[in-house]
Amino acid sequence: MSDLKGRIPLLGSERKMVQGARKVGKIDPNEPVRVTVVVRPRPSLHGGKDIEAMALRPLSERRYLRHDEFEAARGAAPDDLAKVRAFAGRYSLRVEQVDASRRSVVLSGTAKQLGEAFGVELARYKHLMGEYRGRVGPIYLPPDLSPIVTAVLGLDDRPQARPNFRAAKKRAGGGVSYAPPQVAALYDFPSGLDGTGETVAIIELGGGYSTDDIQKYFAGLGIPVPTVVSSSVDGATNAPTGDPNGPDGEVMLDIEVVGSVAPKAQIVVYFAPNTDAGFLDAVTTAAHDAQHNPSVISISWGDAESNYTSQAMQAMDQAFQDAASLGITVCAASGDGGSGDGVSDGLAHVDFPASATFALGCGGTSLRSTGNAISSEVVWNDQPLDGAGGGGVSDVFPIPSWQGKAGVPPSANPGGRVGRGVPDVCGDADPATGYLVRVDGSESTIGGTSAVAPLWSGLVLLINQKLGKKAGYLNPLLYGPAAASFHDITSGNNGAYKAGPGWDACTGLGSPDGAKLAASISG
Repeated sequence: MSDLKGRIPLLGSERKMVQGARKVGKIDPNEPVRVTVVVRPRPSLHGGKDIEAMALRPLSERRYLRHDEFEAARGAAPDDLAKVRAFAGRYSLRVEQVDASRRSVVLSGTAKQLGEAFGVELARYKHLMGEYRGRVGPIYLPPDLSPIVTAVLGLDDRPQARPNFRAAKKRAGGGVSYAPPQVAALYDFPSGLDGTGETVAIIELGGGYSTDDIQKYFAGLGIPVPTVVSSSVDGATNAPTGDPNGPDGEVMLDIEVVGSVAPKAQIVVYFAPNTDAGFLDAVTTAAHDAQHNPSVISISWGDAESNYTSQAMQAMDQAFQDAASLGITVCAASGDGGSGDGVSDGLAHVDFPASATFALGCGGTSLRSTGNAISSEVVWNDQPLDGAGGGGVSDVFPIPSWQGKAGVPPSANPGGRVGRGVPDVCGDADPATGYLVRVDGSESTIGGTSAVAPLWSGLVLLINQKLGKKAGYLNPLLYGPAAASFHDITSGNNGAYKAGPGWDACTGLGSPDGAKLAASISG
């Protein structure tokens, strides 16, 4: 580790050991390491507050940036990028990639070089999830980079997120399996639309899909096979593991749900390493993909806010803000661990990135039907057997202006913080009322809020097709006049929070009445 004299800690970069992990040794100084350096946006009229103000306007008055306009409006300043390049040169680091629109510079070198460059000691740690390269404490920057750099990601390669899906378990009395189009019909998704002309970006941090599975699945449903394209980020590829209970289950669930709802939409799957750098790079690559030009990004991976660094969360929210300025809707699963989100400290936690200000947080219900109509819908909570829908109050993000009148309660944690309420919306997620899917050659039933993010993504694709343009950042619209376009879920709890009339920290505004919602947004 280099001499820290004169260095400045990077705000929000502090890392702790994974709970239960232990340090097992020093790292090979010659181990190759690759990091993503995120720099500040240039000063612009298109700042976060302006984007939020733009999104509060009716859809007809919104003006989104084109990809060719974005760099000049919100990209990185050339001088800032030049300073990062010069810094890399001082430590003999290789500049792998510079992207002004994504405001990122990818650097590579040995563990020793990167440790000295950023003032950290990298070591090898062991945990139940496996070994990882880690660090403890903050990252340090030289004074000339301190005002410029907002995040340095990738020094630590611990798994950053987990897939939010649950395979149905055998139980007394059995359960219900829905094909995704049946769920869409119960929610009255707008008819006569198929996603023609739209593209959805799906973010995946592991696993893969089989073209044979996709063809057989959609043939079985009598639905045209959608166009599915894979995109490699940071060296990750479409790599099925052969284990339907592993990440392949997430990948196939996402593709099959959104493809069933909007079969004529193009599906682009962005595969990235499951690290803080990989997660962010996948999102920014998708948002700035001018070739495929997605109008929706679907994210079913996440973890409790407490398991991220502040720099990583702020960088991701900034990426979602950029997506909003381009007219892209970001749908994110709210987690499957109830109000605790799988953290064992007895406190309430919300899942990130669903808690980000510029994401549409998608929570979970248990959905029952009689014939073609909903007979009951309550909060999904089958803990400890089969999970529960995540939701609550963010410990990181303040309550947004558009959520100010929703009745978000104080946090259930000591101090009663008032912050961003999660989720915004919901849909069927209970594995006992789950989705029929095909994974690694076999059919099964899967639930989890992982299914809700692609379900809502599919609905947004249909709305965009109906509008003939991108709806974009939906949250302010949903909390406005469109709030009457939901099935209000008033029964159940996810642990610390109870459902009730109006918005609640279990199911948000409710599950969609798709036709009403499309009409309200277009109006």
